Amino acid sequence: MTFNPNNCRNESEVETKLIVSYLLPKLGYTPDNWHQEIAFGNIRLDFLSFATQVLPIVIDTDSPMSVIIEAKHPRENLDRHIRKLKRYLTSLSIRYGMITNAKEVRIYERVADDIQLVFKCAGQDIETKIDEIYALVGRDSLKVVKNQDNLELEDSEINLVSPELTNEVPLTPNNSATAEPNHNQISELENTPETVPVNTEVKLDIIFQTATQNTMKIIAVYHNKGGVGKTTTVVNLAAALSKQGKRVLVIDLDSQANTTFATGLVKFDDEEQDDLKQSNILHILQSEDFYTISEVARKSNFCTPAIDVVPSHIDLMQYETELNSLDYSRMILIQKLAEVQDKYDIVLIDTPPSLNFYARVALIAADYLIIPSDLKPFANQGLINVKDFIKKVNGFKKQIGKNPLQVLGVLPSKISTNTKFVQYSLPRRRDIIPKRYGMEIMESVIYERDDLAKCAEQTQMVGDMEIADPISVLDFKPDSYSAQEFEELAREVLEKIGK
Repeated sequence: MTFNPNNCRNESEVETKLIVSYLLPKLGYTPDNWHQEIAFGNIRLDFLSFATQVLPIVIDTDSPMSVIIEAKHPRENLDRHIRKLKRYLTSLSIRYGMITNAKEVRIYERVADDIQLVFKCAGQDIETKIDEIYALVGRDSLKVVKNQDNLELEDSEINLVSPELTNEVPLTPNNSATAEPNHNQISELENTPETVPVNTEVKLDIIFQTATQNTMKIIAVYHNKGGVGKTTTVVNLAAALSKQGKRVLVIDLDSQANTTFATGLVKFDDEEQDDLKQSNILHILQSEDFYTISEVARKSNFCTPAIDVVPSHIDLMQYETELNSLDYSRMILIQKLAEVQDKYDIVLIDTPPSLNFYARVALIAADYLIIPSDLKPFANQGLINVKDFIKKVNGFKKQIGKNPLQVLGVLPSKISTNTKFVQYSLPRRRDIIPKRYGMEIMESVIYERDDLAKCAEQTQMVGDMEIADPISVLDFKPDSYSAQEFEELAREVLEKIGK
């Protein structure tokens, strides 16, 4: 079989046409010894191939018995993903990692706590270079494994152990690949830090159940500086997550109702026809016993598959003082989200650009936080307020026995596409965030592009009225750079939250 990189138009085709149909067979791997979309704690791999596979499957320190293969969109710059590949190889103690966008193929080798490039070729040259690739990561090339005493091990003696997955999870001698997993073990795995002692075997079936077990994750998207792309991030990230097969709920907690508009729920041109006034997020927060999320949420065809949205309303503004005086007000969203925890995989909460009551309610309810920022001076200065706000919220969360908010990072958004800016200014601005403000910056970048504006400006005619009918950029232009950026953001978010 031959391979033509021009036949790969998106990441899915890189996976199917290059990796599954060409590379894996050429390298001697069969469906019995490679796995796709495999999860290890909070790490999600596109492909993991084994030279020799035993059950139960675990990963051994310094084992050269497996290789990670990561697929990227043909337009993706592979340099952006090397840091992530390094984390995969070092965290899982895997020797080789391959990364490709079909236009280029690279192989990296783990050396202690770092990785180094050991092979590189253009996609069009892969057929002439396949022997070199096979010599590095072909199945037969990885079969001979030596222990610390330089003694060859038989296939049946090989154990693969992952430091990412081991955290004193006891397995009895009777455990087998078909044994029922202990649910306490699963719970411990979900909370395992990235680096723990390597002293325990963890069964692959437990890993899979950990990854697929439904635990709803709640993510707030917040910055106290306005105009940084917060709503654009929420709605298009929701669309990208939906296309990843996740059941998504979006909650609009901003009285400006930008997310409500952006997801196409405002289908009226006159306030007298307002069908949101009597059922929105305000009613959820006002009532302990009525107005459940299931009753208030509306299905939005803003994207395919559709998502559910709890709308906001301008009336939210006038009730802030009243709600803030109620004893249960800060807890009500937590309670009502718990009622739908089996209905959704991910909840995204859009917040007001302020330090007000509604922002506090969102952060108290959330497990994770994304902070969109254009990385300009005022947005950066606002991070000081954000850090202080998070500290106060976490103080309250501790009092009510809820885990502290985990910050996924500052997300560069509304970033200029000017070549000189991207090449020279953007790296400096990214470096400022961890150095000056002590906050992690996300690998994904959302650039300011025309497609993002155009998809939000779509309309439809209802009778003789022109009504806003926005759609996600992933539905508007699936192959656009903006769509790819949100796809990458969704993958980064899913990896960080372990979904």
